[in-house]
Amino acid sequence: MFRAALQNVDLFRVILLYFVFLRETGCRSADADSCHEVKTAYMMRQIGPVELVPDKPGTDESLRVCVHPGPTCCTSKMEDSYMAAVRSETQQKMQSYSFELKYLIAGHTKAYQETFESLVSFTSNLTSSLFDSAYSALASDCRPLVFQLFSDIKRHLSGDSDSSLDNTVRQFYNDLFPLVYRRLLNPGIGHTSLQSFSTSTTHDDCLRLTRQDVSPFGPHPRLLVSSLSRALRAGRALSRLLRLAGEVVNATEKATLSRECGRGLVRMQYCSHCRGLTLIRPCTGLCVNIMRGCLVGVAELGAPWGSLVVLLQRLAATLATTSNHNSMELALLAVRNHVNDAILHAQLHGPRITATVEKVCGPQAAGPMFTSVNPNTSHITTSVTPATSLTLERSSVTSPPSADPIAHQRLQLQSRRLFPLKGSRGDKSRSLKKLSREFEGSIQRYQWFFSELPEMLCESEMEVEQHTCWSGQDVAESYAGRVVGSTLKAQRENPEMTIRNTDPVLKGAKQKLEQLTQELLAELGWASKARRRGEEEEGGSAQTDRGSGNDCDDEDGCEASGDETGDTSSGRSPGTKNVAPPPPPPPSRRPIPPHHLSPPQVAVQGSAHTLTVGPLPLTLVTLLLLLLSTWEPR
Repeated sequence: MFRAALQNVDLFRVILLYFVFLRETGCRSADADSCHEVKTAYMMRQIGPVELVPDKPGTDESLRVCVHPGPTCCTSKMEDSYMAAVRSETQQKMQSYSFELKYLIAGHTKAYQETFESLVSFTSNLTSSLFDSAYSALASDCRPLVFQLFSDIKRHLSGDSDSSLDNTVRQFYNDLFPLVYRRLLNPGIGHTSLQSFSTSTTHDDCLRLTRQDVSPFGPHPRLLVSSLSRALRAGRALSRLLRLAGEVVNATEKATLSRECGRGLVRMQYCSHCRGLTLIRPCTGLCVNIMRGCLVGVAELGAPWGSLVVLLQRLAATLATTSNHNSMELALLAVRNHVNDAILHAQLHGPRITATVEKVCGPQAAGPMFTSVNPNTSHITTSVTPATSLTLERSSVTSPPSADPIAHQRLQLQSRRLFPLKGSRGDKSRSLKKLSREFEGSIQRYQWFFSELPEMLCESEMEVEQHTCWSGQDVAESYAGRVVGSTLKAQRENPEMTIRNTDPVLKGAKQKLEQLTQELLAELGWASKARRRGEEEEGGSAQTDRGSGNDCDDEDGCEASGDETGDTSSGRSPGTKNVAPPPPPPPSRRPIPPHHLSPPQVAVQGSAHTLTVGPLPLTLVTLLLLLLSTWEPR
């Protein structure tokens, strides 16, 4: 019985010594004189031809990375295979981590473009219907002009760098003027021969060239440009930023890893295999140093990328806010009214415009009488002379207004009642708001993506808890080297590799990020506020500034940015301090300054006319009101 107990103790000692030996060797192969485990790992990871792995450890003086004075299972050809494999593996890991971000950007870019195109298409058809219903004489010729106008607006919203709303609107009204001049102001002008057709074409070219000097449409072209520029700038800026964000993600995926990076990755992941240690993991400090050294160009994108994400959130909030969202929709719907008001203005000032045109471009011979039929109302318009037209029955919208300004205003009000300006309540308008809310919340998770990518890649290498790790040279309990920062300046002191410069492609991507972010902040009017807020936050007055809304303008998207809560408390890197933190929503009703109050006017009603007297001094008005209040009828 004693002997049996002694045998059990000896067996326990053997097992204990085995585990101690296993721990000290760091999962060393059971057979130190065989490279079987190395060959198995080499084959399972599909690193290269398995014939390159020797059967037994030996010495190879041509090794350049995994240099070891003792026996090794690696050869110089295996090192080359390890180098190619580890670079490919690292790039695949980077792509797997950035796949969700890439999908998020590509999906929302497409969704926004489809929403914008749907809205532009609807308003284009709405504007074309104005000519079909109210200006039938212009309908066939104006339909291509309207289509081109909204095609250019769609291109502008997509972020096309060559797009200019000013040029787009100017070209539209330049082409519209000859049609309005010949069909509405002087409907008798025509041509009966090839010679007269050539003369008419020359006359039309003169009208286009002199349209801005003649100013037949009054202030309405300028008002249209101003309205569209203000309302569409958030959508255009969002499209430009999304396109650049996609380019940056693609650039990081395609960035080449340097040979120095490849040597560090081989030393971290595969030099342990040469010693027969196929299961041991690299030390955390070693992995962080090598990954930060390999991805120093990617980490340099961290600060400008964070600024871009903050700006994307603010733009999405601007589009998601009801008032700002409706401003885009209403601005596009208002194109119809702007065009209608411009034509009414030309009709009101027809004699003056005709006289000016005849002085500049010369008179044009009158053509034969022609008859136009409105297909919607079956109203017949017979044109007789260049200066007059006899309309048997005509819509009140297209009838030439009188010279009386009051009558003209009444006609404009009637026109707006016929074409009410209301925001669409269809699914597309709601989908833009929902889409923007969704994107605003989703993109926030990736604000520090490029800054944290090296650590994320190392976390995937640290899946198994171990008491020992691979230090790059041998088995150790922890990494003894110094872990340096991720910036280029800090990486110059990296103990694991020599960092001289960053990838030129990534350097160009960083410059584009910084340049476009600052450019859009200036275009949106947020640059000065961002700078001022950054200075006040540094001076400890951020709380005071957060409660002030005096410098906030509705056009700057303040209402939208008020929905962005939590950005100021989430912590930002120094590179993002120039991006405006979301300001609070402005008050629903602001007090009107005294100098904005209109002076009182007194209207005296007559039997046939209304006489407006004013402005009157405030003291006189007060006196009159006092007299009226004390007067009592007898």
